Amino acid sequence: MFPSDAIKRARSNVSAESEHRRGSRAQIVTTVLVLIIFQLPLAGWVMPGECFAAQVGRESVFWALTLILVAYILLVERRRLSSIGLKRPTWKAVAFGLGGASVMIAGFVFIYLVIFPALGFPMNEAQMSALKLTPLWFRVLLVVRAAVFEEIYYRGFAIERLTELTSFRWLASLISAAAFTFAHLTYWGWAHLIVAGFGGAVLTGLYLLRRDLSANMIAHLVTDGAGFLLG
Repeated sequence: MFPSDAIKRARSNVSAESEHRRGSRAQIVTTVLVLIIFQLPLAGWVMPGECFAAQVGRESVFWALTLILVAYILLVERRRLSSIGLKRPTWKAVAFGLGGASVMIAGFVFIYLVIFPALGFPMNEAQMSALKLTPLWFRVLLVVRAAVFEEIYYRGFAIERLTELTSFRWLASLISAAAFTFAHLTYWGWAHLIVAGFGGAVLTGLYLLRRDLSANMIAHLVTDGAGFLLG
């Protein structure tokens, strides 16, 4: 190899490395923006109010955000959905999902029947009653949307991407669980943070155990279904 060829190759390697760093920085900035923007109460801003039409509109916004996030992963990041733990459901996913749902339901019953009365906290009866008055098809849509969007965003995307950004999975998990918990504050109030925090802890633990988003979605779906569809 002539000296000039070696110099050209060295320059090419430096240029490729520089381009890779710029691409990595751009991806980090974009990912952080996605994490921040999706945490904002966009649905409430776009469709304010508590009338039924507004509730349906907010659900439409959440489904749109779900599609945008999936498109971002596939088209912008150019990665597979397996990069956020989304896999084809297996019998193990179903079993772990049902197990996680059992833990959450039992925990919620204890919180509502023991912890809330002991602390003198309200039980969000007004919000729950309002939801129970909506049509069954809307509550089914609500439950499915919560299981799909919240698990894709708060567990799969947030934990995996924050782990890549921080290099600490435990830190990524704590940030994700905290974000999930406080996302429930606007509608449900401060007392419900105990419920959301417990549910977020179980779902985060389940994801860290299995790294299988389908198991999380099943757990989330069954738990919310028991609360919003039964009775």
